[in-house]
Amino acid sequence: MILVAGSANLDFVIQAPHIPRAGETVMGRGFTTFPGGKGANQAVACARSGGAATQMLAALGVDAFAAPIEASLQGAGVTLHSVRVPEQATGTAFICVSDDAENAIAVAPGANQCLKPQHLPSLQGVTYVLMQLETPLATVTAYAQAARAQGVKVVLNAAPAPAQGLPAALLDCVDVLIVNEGELATVCRHTGTVAHRLKRLTVPTVIVTLGHQGCCARHHDAFYIQPAFRVKSVDTTAAGDTFCGCLVAALSKGMEMQQALKVASAAAALACTKLGAQTSIPTAADVLTFLAQQAPPKAAALNTLRAFCGVSEAAST
Repeated sequence: MILVAGSANLDFVIQAPHIPRAGETVMGRGFTTFPGGKGANQAVACARSGGAATQMLAALGVDAFAAPIEASLQGAGVTLHSVRVPEQATGTAFICVSDDAENAIAVAPGANQCLKPQHLPSLQGVTYVLMQLETPLATVTAYAQAARAQGVKVVLNAAPAPAQGLPAALLDCVDVLIVNEGELATVCRHTGTVAHRLKRLTVPTVIVTLGHQGCCARHHDAFYIQPAFRVKSVDTTAAGDTFCGCLVAALSKGMEMQQALKVASAAAALACTKLGAQTSIPTAADVLTFLAQQAPPKAAALNTLRAFCGVSEAAST
């Protein structure tokens, strides 16, 4: 069983030719609302893409924005532990998606900021706790410490990474840290290659996602790389969340790191081919079908990724 503790938002999405610059007004073509939030997205990915038994702890307002989020989680088979916050609105995100599939996002956290240490449900039967940083850092730290004390694996997607970095009290309890390249620079605070920064972190397993390049992981002393799968992107929203959720589901089932990275990367690629956050997350069957159609990565692609990360062929698996 996986417990995802984190944010849940209702996304307000506008499609536009390009993302507005400061002071610019851009005429959009369409407006839609979608269930989102990093925590809820990752919970849906655990259950839908990863096929894992999943619970979700989230704080929601007492408003109409909460209903689509609850329905989406239920539809994905996620068991929701809901904390109701009457004095706050459900979290919202305002997203502009450009024709080249890039996005700009502004978040109003609302009820997400009211998730407290005492809200953590029983961890009996839970093997992994997956968290992000769209809820209070003190709460995330308390949950990580509680999980560590009970022998539950802790996975942290350090997004968005705080400018001051992550406290040692949190990092000491993390088994798997997932970051993108910018977050890695903030968390590590060392210069050098991706591989050099991964080695400087004391967390047993650190994974960095590298967008169209792919991803790189340091699992104890071994390095793993996985080139990205090529797809026609429509919207990259929730691609990273899909990667996180699917990866944790794979690891919870005992999958080896290299295969888990491959499956998670395939799920993330498919999430880029549809509009929206949770609506874009593929099923496990979709992921398997997609992988069956892919050729093994070419040596040139592997060498390019190794060079980009600063990982030698001898050091990578």
